[in-house]
Amino acid sequence: MDQIVNDFTINIATANGTGSQSANLILLQTLFDMGIPVSGKNLFPSNISGLPTWYIVRLSDAGYQAPGERTHIQVLVNPATWDDDLASLEPGSTVIWNTDSKMEMTREDVISYPVPMTKIARTLNPKLARMIANVVYVGVIAELIGMDHVVLENAISGQFSGKQKAIELNSQAAILGREYAAENFDSCQYQSVAREKVEGGFFIEGNEAVALGSIFGGVQMLAWYPITPSSGIPEAIIDWIPKLRQKEGKATYAIIQAEDELAAAGMVLGAGWAGARGMTATSGPGISLMQEFIGLAYFAEIPTVFWDVNRVGPSTGLPTRTQQSDLAMLYEGSHGDTQHIVFIPGTVEECFEYGWKIFDAAERFQSPVFGFSDLDLGMNRWPCQGFEYPDQDMDRGKVLLTKEQMDAIDNYGRYRDVDGDGIPYRTLPGSGLDPILYRGTGHDEDGTYSENPDVYHKLMGRLKRKIEGARTYLPAPVIRQEEDCDIGIVFYGSIENTIAEIDDMLELATGQMVSTCRVRALPLHSDVMDFVARHKTVIVLEANRDGQLFGIMRKEYPYKLIGHMHSAAFSDGMPPRAKSFVDKILEVFEEVGL
Repeated sequence: MDQIVNDFTINIATANGTGSQSANLILLQTLFDMGIPVSGKNLFPSNISGLPTWYIVRLSDAGYQAPGERTHIQVLVNPATWDDDLASLEPGSTVIWNTDSKMEMTREDVISYPVPMTKIARTLNPKLARMIANVVYVGVIAELIGMDHVVLENAISGQFSGKQKAIELNSQAAILGREYAAENFDSCQYQSVAREKVEGGFFIEGNEAVALGSIFGGVQMLAWYPITPSSGIPEAIIDWIPKLRQKEGKATYAIIQAEDELAAAGMVLGAGWAGARGMTATSGPGISLMQEFIGLAYFAEIPTVFWDVNRVGPSTGLPTRTQQSDLAMLYEGSHGDTQHIVFIPGTVEECFEYGWKIFDAAERFQSPVFGFSDLDLGMNRWPCQGFEYPDQDMDRGKVLLTKEQMDAIDNYGRYRDVDGDGIPYRTLPGSGLDPILYRGTGHDEDGTYSENPDVYHKLMGRLKRKIEGARTYLPAPVIRQEEDCDIGIVFYGSIENTIAEIDDMLELATGQMVSTCRVRALPLHSDVMDFVARHKTVIVLEANRDGQLFGIMRKEYPYKLIGHMHSAAFSDGMPPRAKSFVDKILEVFEEVGL
């Protein structure tokens, strides 16, 4: 039997609330600490404890981060999904299953490893056997694929840091699992072989990276209402900010859990009006509720920060699955003519970086600014080599703090554009400078109420010019240009973690080389249009049904460019998988005769 090394997928089928997450993270961390490129995807239910959950671990020497196209090793613990999980496997797959689940192995074309996981766990602690059984299967996997036991022990210690009894109990469970596998099974065809570990690497969720970036960006007020999958951002801020933001023993921030998303948005606007750096974090349903306040912030020109961690809609949709379906709503949020700045991270490093840069943008452009992540990036752990920290003072934008500054402005008015960039000067409460004025109704350059058509037309033109001016300020796209290549692929967000595999699969299937352009912000940087112009065929990849970025590009780009643009949008709620997008790309190839 040929060995398959560092190139296989493990799928663990358990139930929510049984403690399996700790065991799965121990498995993931051990492989990472062995120096093996590995990714983990947590697929969990949206309602109550006891419902099915899956954890997908992919080892890939090529560094692929998307879920694999097939399962090589299946761990069966949950009777509720037993038949479906078993039926989905290809012949020859390896199955590690809990004989205490009272289910049967009904397939003869798989490699079966029956393990009395619960019985083994009961020898250690009868009351906690259901939870300890999870670490038993980790021990079995460790033995079968050759994981380093010292590294495994360190991962257990890290997972249960400071809880010595838990460390000892779970370490014993892992040992018993290894011993059972060694005594009863032949070696597995799948192997994890340690590589030289990159120093300084660590795992972090995108939500926690955003939280840390926000703290380094000077967040002063956080208002939020819990909603999956964004709650990890405020929860991480609550955890970290007391350790990082104290002055003379006193807090330099305020955190408020509001009664709903609407109230949270109003509080953030209040902070922006007062000159504080305020933010909220939510998901699509919360953004929907915040629309009126978003329009007020845009029209009254109040610096505000909103993070949207996208889940599957519409309505309640699939709250614990991932999608890129809020993009158009963020870019043109609220009623009337609006246009907003949107930061779109594709890695955890960028989650941190944009976590602090987004505040500078909000204050520079005096407008609501959105961070756009998704459940896959936000709630899963990703390998990270470090962060880009702020290297300059905060950009507070056009703020007047003294009478001398105000006197230097010719004919100051709160909404007067004195230098042509569309951005007026503002004053702050407590500065002693009048007027401290923000108006959400029609207004002239001085902030005086007005229904004059010419005044309104000029005001809306200035707001448009202001946001348009952000194009070159915002993060430029990441472009990989293949020499003499006629095909360009445009994508954004967490598809970054699938694009290398998409590229390799396309070349293998068609022999075609493609250039890629990862959009990192809206409004679109001019480099994106240049990329489109350089290629005869441009395909826009995104994880939604309707091709929302494709629609934005078609609306904004000249007619001569849009004729060779094509959408390859696909979404089923799962993290972006290479084959799903390659299939869509091949449909475009067939359509245009490539």
